[in-house]
Amino acid sequence: MSYSNRISQALHDEHGATVALMERLEQMLARGRRGGPPDMANGNVARLLSDLSAGMEAEIERHFAFEEDHIFTYLEAAGDAGIGEHLTGEHAAIRPIGTRVAEIARTAAANGFAPAEWEEFKHLAQDLSDRMLAHVQKEEMALLPVIEESMDAETEARLYQEYVENA
Repeated sequence: MSYSNRISQALHDEHGATVALMERLEQMLARGRRGGPPDMANGNVARLLSDLSAGMEAEIERHFAFEEDHIFTYLEAAGDAGIGEHLTGEHAAIRPIGTRVAEIARTAAANGFAPAEWEEFKHLAQDLSDRMLAHVQKEEMALLPVIEESMDAETEARLYQEYVENA
């Protein structure tokens, strides 16, 4: 999909990257259910763990914060606080899970998975994937169209500049 609002487009592009990352994660988890921890000598596993660590930190720190600090406050000022309140609640639930998954992924990339870490990772990573995919879908279906339809050009330019500067 293509948006005329640059903020909607940037968020949409990041959502696409998050979905792709969650799909890769789910593939690794599915293989792990059959045979235990992944083979750390496999370059795809190492790359996924690195991407997962960096991607979750960017999503949780930058993407969520931008939405909460700028997009949701903009919508609230425009009289539409409900969507921001709902999505902020989801962010609050996802943050600790994503942070822990990123931590385990970073440690595993360096040292491999200990059995207890693998068990924790499998559980939390599946929960994270389920939550992130549902969250992205809500934002794609509800948040981005509202931004696209309601944001004036001046606000878009100001917020887009803020978003780019904090990339």
